[in-house]
Amino acid sequence: MIGNGLASSSTSVSAETCILDCTSDVFLSFRGEDTRKNFCDHLYRALQKKGIRTFRDEEEVRAGESISPALSNAIKRSRFFIVIFSKNYTNSTWCLSELDQIMECRRITGRKVYPIFYHVEPSEILEQKGDYGIMPLTLCEENAGEERKQKIRCWKAALREARELKGKHVKDQ
Repeated sequence: MIGNGLASSSTSVSAETCILDCTSDVFLSFRGEDTRKNFCDHLYRALQKKGIRTFRDEEEVRAGESISPALSNAIKRSRFFIVIFSKNYTNSTWCLSELDQIMECRRITGRKVYPIFYHVEPSEILEQKGDYGIMPLTLCEENAGEERKQKIRCWKAALREARELKGKHVKDQ
């Protein structure tokens, strides 16, 4: 357990690895199929143009490199996190695992997490409705093995924690 009573993530993050040797100013967490070729592309280019070193998997993970360790390492070495909650964000175990690690790094180091609600009402995550309801994860948890159940509990805790953060709502253009 972490000091605030939330379950520790499935991937251990230590204060030392989160604080030292930051290689990115910002880590972008997003669901590719929802935002990669539109919102994320524009945000990434705008951040780069301002000289902000931004980690986005497409540019930073090299061909042949294992994705999971590369993402975990990038999270540990980022100063700030932007989480783009889109319609299908919680359908991705990759996104949920990233969020879990990001929120644990936030708890340990106090690093800032900035949520963006992209074409999703903030109330969906704030009130756990629609795609962000805990119910879909609970249904998955009922038929899962013990290791998977622990991961799902960590994902739920990360979503609960993230819903408390003030962010930006991006509506239809």
